Amino acid sequence: MGFTLIQVDAFTDRPFAGNPAAVCILPTPRDARWMQDVAREMNLSETAFLVRQDDGYSLRWFTPTVEVELCGHATLASAHALWELGHLQPNEQARFSTRSGLLTAERRGEWIEMDFPATPEDPTDPPAELGRALGTPMKYVGKNKFDYLIEVDSEATVRALRPDFTLLATLPVRGLIVTSTATASGFDFVSRFFAPASGVNEDPVTGSAHCCLGPFWRKRMGKDEFVAYQASARGGAVHVRVKGDRVVLGGQAVTVLRGELV
Repeated sequence: MGFTLIQVDAFTDRPFAGNPAAVCILPTPRDARWMQDVAREMNLSETAFLVRQDDGYSLRWFTPTVEVELCGHATLASAHALWELGHLQPNEQARFSTRSGLLTAERRGEWIEMDFPATPEDPTDPPAELGRALGTPMKYVGKNKFDYLIEVDSEATVRALRPDFTLLATLPVRGLIVTSTATASGFDFVSRFFAPASGVNEDPVTGSAHCCLGPFWRKRMGKDEFVAYQASARGGAVHVRVKGDRVVLGGQAVTVLRGELV
């Protein structure tokens, strides 16, 4: 008997954009080495593994090289898959037990909203390697428990970045969030996310990064709700609402592949 496998493009309303994630629905738990092997075989920025529990699902996320503690787009993809495959009814809340605690997702029309923990940054003195790896002046540098957050001067600078991934991979963090205010109509801020130390040079749309970006831009802009754009080659939109120590992330998702892992 094989395992259901579905590939979903998250934070987009059309195929071949946003951030692709594989979702594997398991009848019983499997060991971490097996899940890491499957994630390496999928070769996507994240593969999610779900196992039914009494009150929802256990959820774990793997890049091709490591297990991670928090992932937004693969959680969005997992909720989308559970509704699409009929494991949950359309009005039923998706509940996930994860290494970052309980995460929930609910459908809001064509959108899915997820309740995540906020991960605000604190100002920090950057190592010299950070500036050299990024290759552009930095207005502000902060750090949370996962990543560095860098503010630069403009959206054009964010889009033009060509980091030194080899040098970035030497930094003792999951990844690097780079952000600025947006110039495009309809968006508040833009970002990109680089994580070569986690096996992903550039992640197309990073939900968990917005758990830091939301509180950061709340302090800068004095409001709680944002429409954000992650300006990778694939690109994707994220709705962000800061609620105390939680952040609500909104996105759309599209199935691009269904199969069976034999």
